Amino acid sequence: MANPFVHVELQTNDVAKAKAFYSRLFDWKLEDVPISGGETYTMINVGEGTGGGMFKSKMLAGAPPFWLAYVGVADVASSTRKARELGGKVVMDKTEVGEFGWMSLITDPTGATFALWEAKQRAQKK
Repeated sequence: MANPFVHVELQTNDVAKAKAFYSRLFDWKLEDVPISGGETYTMINVGEGTGGGMFKSKMLAGAPPFWLAYVGVADVASSTRKARELGGKVVMDKTEVGEFGWMSLITDPTGATFALWEAKQRAQKK
């Protein structure tokens, strides 16, 4: 399928509570990974299917926690421009995410927000 959902992410104020709930409910395997600023990102390994992550969001500021779906694209910059041309609102333009890839945040014309994701090509280990 072209442009599948490739990642889902929980942005919450209470990561510990979310980790306890989801790991017990679904038996997800969770792995804490250090990220910039001394923060931690929890990777969600679901085995087969689309995995994801969770982290303490600084963007919430009174908003409730939410799940964000990422759609895989070949070129984030191009897809972001196209979304804008089609009436979407660019909440966050193309942004590099460490060694992993690039993302942008879009709100569609109905008000739903999603992310675009372009993974970086990784060198094959020999």
